[in-house]
Amino acid sequence: MNSSKKLRLGVISALVEEQEGLVEAMKGPQKLSHGMRDYTVGSLWGIDAVCVLSRIGKAAAAMTAAILVEKFEVTHIVFTGVAGSGDICVNVGDIVVAESLVQHDMDARPLFPRFEVPLTGLSHFPSDLTLSERVVGSAQDFLADDLKSVFSVAEAKEFGLDGPRVHRGLIGSGDQFIHSRTQLGQLKEALPELLAVEMEGAAVAQVCFELGIPYAVIRTISDNANEEAAVDFMRFVQTVASRYAFHVVKRLCQRLA
Repeated sequence: MNSSKKLRLGVISALVEEQEGLVEAMKGPQKLSHGMRDYTVGSLWGIDAVCVLSRIGKAAAAMTAAILVEKFEVTHIVFTGVAGSGDICVNVGDIVVAESLVQHDMDARPLFPRFEVPLTGLSHFPSDLTLSERVVGSAQDFLADDLKSVFSVAEAKEFGLDGPRVHRGLIGSGDQFIHSRTQLGQLKEALPELLAVEMEGAAVAQVCFELGIPYAVIRTISDNANEEAAVDFMRFVQTVASRYAFHVVKRLCQRLA
């Protein structure tokens, strides 16, 4: 993975449901509390790993990522969780792997262009290509080989898991839960390439950029970021998201081992 250090993978999720099962799957887990968060250190399918819940929002995610690097000495970070669709071609149950991430609520005009993070020169933070390609492969294998055994026919029908796909592209993060067509339309007009919207990934991206840490962000689409988003979101997270995350991370660790 282009690192002189032994690989230690940091796995971040915002909500407990998005990481359910991973800590239980760890060998030799040790829980350490720091900064109002529990970091669990152990081995995941042969990979030295640290799992942690960041909580919701950019500041919470940035703090968590920085602590993973500075205190727990992770060499790579993967953020896994759910997101709202940012494009009509991206459906509930699909997976979006970030090629780049933007803080869609960053606006320091007229001092800096819209979306540009001041003093970095960047608006779009690129994810690590090698790690992201392995995440994509893991997600594709999960959908092709595991989906039918992980979900019953009734569950797949209920959540519309009919031929879900993996997409790669732009993910937008902001301290807003996008829940209206008007909000999404305004974002899409400003960021035509947007595939998904969430609340943490771009903050992790900035931290990893500044600290020189390879990272990837993987999002399962839980809702269409419209007026029904809150209902769709909670039902989906509680029933589907944890299984997606568990199996994709498992396949990723097996690829990295």
